[in-house]
Amino acid sequence: MDDATIYAFATAPGRAGVALLRLSGSHAAAALRALAGRLPTPRRTLVTRFSDPRSGELIDRGIALYFPAPHSLTGEDVAEIHVHGGRAVASALIEALAAQPGLRLAEPGEFSRRAFLNGKLDLTEAEGIADLVAAETAAQRRQALRQMAGEAGRLYEGWRTRLLRAQARVEAEIDFPDEGLPADLAAAVAAQLAEIKGEIATFLADNHRGERLRDGLAIAVLGPPNAGKSSLVNALARRDVAITAATAGTTRDVIEVALDLAGFPVTLADTAGLRDSSDAIEEEGVRRARARAASADLKLVVVDATKPAEKNSLAAMIDTDTVVVANKMDLAPRDDAAWTDALGAGPAVKISVTKGAGMTTLETRLGAEIARRFGGESAPLITRARHRQALEAVCAALDRYPRAGAPELAAEELRQAVRALGRITGRVGVEDLLDVVFREFCIGK
Repeated sequence: MDDATIYAFATAPGRAGVALLRLSGSHAAAALRALAGRLPTPRRTLVTRFSDPRSGELIDRGIALYFPAPHSLTGEDVAEIHVHGGRAVASALIEALAAQPGLRLAEPGEFSRRAFLNGKLDLTEAEGIADLVAAETAAQRRQALRQMAGEAGRLYEGWRTRLLRAQARVEAEIDFPDEGLPADLAAAVAAQLAEIKGEIATFLADNHRGERLRDGLAIAVLGPPNAGKSSLVNALARRDVAITAATAGTTRDVIEVALDLAGFPVTLADTAGLRDSSDAIEEEGVRRARARAASADLKLVVVDATKPAEKNSLAAMIDTDTVVVANKMDLAPRDDAAWTDALGAGPAVKISVTKGAGMTTLETRLGAEIARRFGGESAPLITRARHRQALEAVCAALDRYPRAGAPELAAEELRQAVRALGRITGRVGVEDLLDVVFREFCIGK
């Protein structure tokens, strides 16, 4: 981290009612004084005029705030300037700051990076900020807020503290073999390590819920041609994202659309109709549809209700991760027993896309299925691959510990486990991680 004072708008560029510019560093107070003519009382708002120090020309009227170190967002001196959100105002402020010595534009994520380096937050909390900025659904927002509040970090740090205590006991036995240490020390350490490993293993066996919540659940819409798959996708998206026509085989490639279903992020994939064909392009579409079905978290199998026998050809695709939808019920018998239990996937959801009938029932069913896969929120979730890899490394080290033989080798396994946990929150060996973590941020965060 260099000694320059950084500045950037924390609000998105463009026309807006208000824009917020933030400065952090040792020159923040001087820069704010140069623009406003005086420095506000710390942590008190000051309504003032902002002028270009070079010419004295008025830039705007707004609000100034000053937070002296270390009681600030970054742990450094921080100044905030709230002005009107026009492009001309923003440009004038940036030009005035650029002319002052010791200042430079911030890089993406640099404010949060400085907060981390100054001990204001750990890496998991910094990642929570990035996730909150990127959140598009209520579930993503809730997960990001919990991580930003430090829930995951406290869990990881708790395991790390317990491992450090176990490591200290093992190393005490190495360093002080003749000091009359308790005879059951090794057994107590082994029991404690087994308990920690069991907790981490349970945490890892979460079916990747946290990562899936960040990226969105993948739902493949499958079925024979002309069953109404594309029409259903358009209805769920509430806009025309797929071409619909009475001609069979309209959809050839996979068409994806991101949705918010019941507060959860979902990627809905419309696929080609499943049937045998001699057309090479259609055959490729069918192959891609089957591949998407194999990788999907949930399958939505759409069948023409006037042709109930068609569902039998899809039996190989229907399992517990499938919701069967009987479309065109307005044209089919009302009490058709064929949909009571659709090949083991439970009762089919009866709808008519063209009439809008049954769509609320279908969305409720999908919301329940998605919520079941994401599960409850009783504990923090693993939100990134690097967290999972570090926890797997901890378990691997604890697996090797009983077989280490010499106490020195056993202690080294515990050091490896402690370092792996420390890398998650940024306690040890994180320099190579910082660029990866903070490159996801917006400028001004």
